[in-house]
Amino acid sequence: MYIGEYKDDRQHGQGTFTFSDGAKYVGEWKDDKQHGQGNFIWANGDRYVGEFRDNKFDGQGTFIFIDGDMYVGEWREDQKHGQGTFTFSDGAKYVGEWKNDEVWNAVGYAPDGTLETVWKDGIPQ
Repeated sequence: MYIGEYKDDRQHGQGTFTFSDGAKYVGEWKDDKQHGQGNFIWANGDRYVGEFRDNKFDGQGTFIFIDGDMYVGEWREDQKHGQGTFTFSDGAKYVGEWKNDEVWNAVGYAPDGTLETVWKDGIPQ
């Protein structure tokens, strides 16, 4: 179900779409697609807040998992891509570059903040 603005019989502008499984998108639309700033909440409680392009995470955004893990950074076509930080619920984290949804050039820290792993070109060193 969509409630919001239309242009030329298409979802365009601000609007809310509630999916049959209980997921919900609230944000900007362009030509029937999630496009611009938005907030997507899955039925299980996971959520993404940030930029969308053509129904995909694209640009700056934050994904918060129901278990407390969180990624803050750059996205390209629904994948972590660019600079970002993935923080696990226990406090461990990866900070650096992501490429096609994989840790690429980054540093991994243990929950106590000590250096744990260095990633270079997708390979832990």
